[in-house]
Amino acid sequence: MTYSPLLLVHIAGGIVGFLTGSAAMVSRKGSPIHRWSGKVFVIAMLAMASSGGFIALLKNDPGNVFAGIYTSYLVATAWLTVRRKAGEIGAAETVLTAVILSSAAGALLIGAMRVAHPIHGKSAAPFFVFATIFLLTASGDVRMLLRHGISGTQRMVRHIWRTGFALFIAAGSFFLGLPADPVMRRFGLRATLFTKEIRATHLPTVPVIAVVLLTFYWLVRIRLANRPAVARITSFQER
Repeated sequence: MTYSPLLLVHIAGGIVGFLTGSAAMVSRKGSPIHRWSGKVFVIAMLAMASSGGFIALLKNDPGNVFAGIYTSYLVATAWLTVRRKAGEIGAAETVLTAVILSSAAGALLIGAMRVAHPIHGKSAAPFFVFATIFLLTASGDVRMLLRHGISGTQRMVRHIWRTGFALFIAAGSFFLGLPADPVMRRFGLRATLFTKEIRATHLPTVPVIAVVLLTFYWLVRIRLANRPAVARITSFQER
């Protein structure tokens, strides 16, 4: 099977994103390993999500277009959260908030159209789910914009959960072949990567579960950390 360059970018971005994201997860927050793996993670994930979304657009697959937009948005906002100084925001945050709110409106519109004009084999429900997730996520952006930035524990929590969620999407697509991933579904990479016998052991689910557990671990740890510890981690992130 011949893969297009765009498809190879999507696959390579997902693999590199998962590896570097995992390194950032397990390394000490604010350490050089964490910072450099985080930078590569951002680039790789943006490449994966944007290429996957474009592939979906070419195949007239709006659900996966929204998935690509949302993953890119999560990665970009997570990165900006620690690149800005405490209590600081810029034009990029406003633009990204507008993007996710527009995506929510688009998802609601497509969902409503499919309810009004049903298409066999195409459900409207996923688009209402997308819209709900987009609006819930955007609510945090709106609060941040109204407060002109966030700091301390809230800032780190925002960075961690958005990074963890994006990594979860990459891990799920790579190891489980989630239906939401156009590459896995279109080219059957799930069967190519893991045989039926391996999938029967449920081993491919282990990395996905590990990402979820690590995300919760760091969220709890940051919540319980004292203010000097959070400030120290944040100062390292900004360098």
